[in-house]
Amino acid sequence: APCLHPFRCWKGTLHPPLCPPGIKCGGVLSAPAGNFSSPNFPGLYPYETECMWLIVVAEGSSVLLSFSHFELEYHDTCAYDYLQVYNGAARDRGNLLGTFCGHSPPPPFSSAWHVMAVVFRSDRHVAKHGFAAAYRKGSREGRWWWSICPPALLRLPHCLCLLTDACGGQLTGLSGEITSPRYPESYPNDAECRWRIGRPGAGPLTLVFTDFQVEGGQGCSFDYVALFDGPTAASPRLGHYCGSSRPPRTVSSTPHLLVLFKSDFNIGGRGFKAHFYSAGECQEVFTTIKGNFSSPQYPNFYPNNLRCQWSIQLPLGYRIKVFFLDMELEGRSSLTGSCDYDHLAAFEGGSENGSLVGRWCGRDSLAPLTSRSNQLLLVLHTDRNTAKRGFSIAYAGVLPMNVSCTRTDFHIQIPVQALAQLERGRVYLGNPSCAAQVVGGNFKIHARFDTCGTESQKRNNTAVIVSTLYVDFSVGDREDIHQYELQCEPKRKEASATLIAGPDPARLSQAENLLDVPQREGEVTGTQDIKSQDTSDIIFISICILAGLLMVIAVVGLVLL
Repeated sequence: APCLHPFRCWKGTLHPPLCPPGIKCGGVLSAPAGNFSSPNFPGLYPYETECMWLIVVAEGSSVLLSFSHFELEYHDTCAYDYLQVYNGAARDRGNLLGTFCGHSPPPPFSSAWHVMAVVFRSDRHVAKHGFAAAYRKGSREGRWWWSICPPALLRLPHCLCLLTDACGGQLTGLSGEITSPRYPESYPNDAECRWRIGRPGAGPLTLVFTDFQVEGGQGCSFDYVALFDGPTAASPRLGHYCGSSRPPRTVSSTPHLLVLFKSDFNIGGRGFKAHFYSAGECQEVFTTIKGNFSSPQYPNFYPNNLRCQWSIQLPLGYRIKVFFLDMELEGRSSLTGSCDYDHLAAFEGGSENGSLVGRWCGRDSLAPLTSRSNQLLLVLHTDRNTAKRGFSIAYAGVLPMNVSCTRTDFHIQIPVQALAQLERGRVYLGNPSCAAQVVGGNFKIHARFDTCGTESQKRNNTAVIVSTLYVDFSVGDREDIHQYELQCEPKRKEASATLIAGPDPARLSQAENLLDVPQREGEVTGTQDIKSQDTSDIIFISICILAGLLMVIAVVGLVLL
């Protein structure tokens, strides 16, 4: 009798032992290798049955799972009878590797850690013969001898079963990682692996290679990795790679991505390691001046095994102020006191190679933070267990400036280097006729309260002077004018600047009440120490003193006369 894929048989002198009795309906499988099947297999499985097998192997290993027989009731969305495979113990959509039904067996699976769960469910109608599956503990050796054969091979008296290198599979999580067989050791010859990533209704996928070494050659005709914009090799090809140069970041236009790896009969390499994200749920880029985002499924528990990124990219000159509205992640390690498990980290710039701003976990109440540049990357890592509510964050762009006022006028200073791409006429108060001057490396505006569109208002029973500062980033036909409301209390000589409009005014309301604290005279929001002093009182007092001295001199002169 022929061997069933993916098993191969070799004639030997050692008889494999009989398989131990299988668990009829679920249970914990903790042996290094074993097999299990649907109830009554190979007979018809019963109606209205739900079974869960929890496979647990040694720490530091993975679970390799394959199916020798598969026949369940078919439905286009597997809504009736189905089998589900989870990358871990938790029945969480973030850990779900795939849902299967019908007559097509699932592909071989390799778990990301030492636990895998398999769930089988049948409804009250239509029974089939079910499935037979085998598992074993993964090791660095790509091939392994197995002492327990699948049921279909037990009748072969001189057969040892050898499972080929497990690779590929169906990956439906929001994020994940894939590697070539045996990575980081040399991958095997004659390998073919297919990873089908994504699920219907999700967002586009981003794939990033962190390591890549595959046999090179003209046209990449020997060993290669091919990427397809869809679930099959008939989908549009996104790339075809070999050699030692890492492929570029790849973004699909659909919720599906196929990664195909092939090797020929000789010459190998270290292989590759890559991770993927589901855009819109687990990876977003923000370019608006203010915005909000949260962990996947917030305020419900986030999925396990996530690696999500949120990149904030604002115009040059801006810094980014981040407000932590709510945060509940898995707590610190009791051994190290550090955020070793689930955590949120922030990095300066657009990648994790930038300097670390902070790393947080648990339920800490965090003060707002401000970046040193116009780009900030936030990364969420979650591990294989213990999920929490997650986080909600708002951010606002901050232009470094100093605003002060006297009883009669505004003083505004902005470092030229913060707006290096702008001419002075692009920075003005009230109207373009009140444009900034360039003085000593700063854009400066000195305007009296009776000019530049300044008006007097009463707010909270306090008389204030209000005007609008415009910073024009427009390019060509695309208008992009940012507006700051300047406010002065003349009696207290306190001034403040509040962002009121940017490229997308509709988004500003999402971060309302997150305005900067009003600046007192001499305070600086930028990175440079720029001060504007009010000298009007000093001059007034000096004049009074001088007048008093003149009067004294005059009186003394009259007395002497």
